[in-house]
Amino acid sequence: MADTNEMTINLVVLGKTQTGKSASGNSLLGSSDFESRRSPSSVTTCCSLGRSCRILGIMRRNGCELALRVRVLDTPSYPHSALSKEQVRDMVGSALAHHFGEEGLHLALLVLRADLPLCPDESNDAVQFIQELLGPTWKDFTAVLLTHADKAEEAGCSEETYLHSASSTLLSLLSSVQHKYIFLDNQKSIIKEERTTVLRKLLNFIRQNNYQVLLLKNSKE
Repeated sequence: MADTNEMTINLVVLGKTQTGKSASGNSLLGSSDFESRRSPSSVTTCCSLGRSCRILGIMRRNGCELALRVRVLDTPSYPHSALSKEQVRDMVGSALAHHFGEEGLHLALLVLRADLPLCPDESNDAVQFIQELLGPTWKDFTAVLLTHADKAEEAGCSEETYLHSASSTLLSLLSSVQHKYIFLDNQKSIIKEERTTVLRKLLNFIRQNNYQVLLLKNSKE
């Protein structure tokens, strides 16, 4: 029976090669579960589930502190240097059904680099891929995670300035997911305070969605 003083949130990270998917997953978990390194080819070749320890001091319910656990599914990138779109889609779909089939998915995090422009074709491919995975209600269960925000800051670009000068492609994407986005500083993401801030924002997105979960079945079933 579930612990009434504990809540678990289920997340999946999706995105292109070298956007920081695995590193972001590690930041959310407060661990180094997922292999993350610079490489001329895609590093992640299979899905992997990571689990955090009990996290205190982030949320309360009915006046009492509630412990939080985070589960993150790391996935191969799309496009991938060695796997086809169909292979990645089938692999991720099967993993989502296997790991989150009973409890459901709270949020899919589309990982994009804040220091690189988002082109229309790239955005269209990402949206189509997520739609195929999550179905018609994908917008309700998707948030954008903008990594390498520290590089944007180095260029003298605050979050407000960044969004003011962002491409119409990115702004349209953020609008489609009801402005659920988070900037992640890759230099500070391992710091406890930074992690707490990001998790609180994610919990706020989940709360705004009335704590609904997306139940997924294996497409091959």
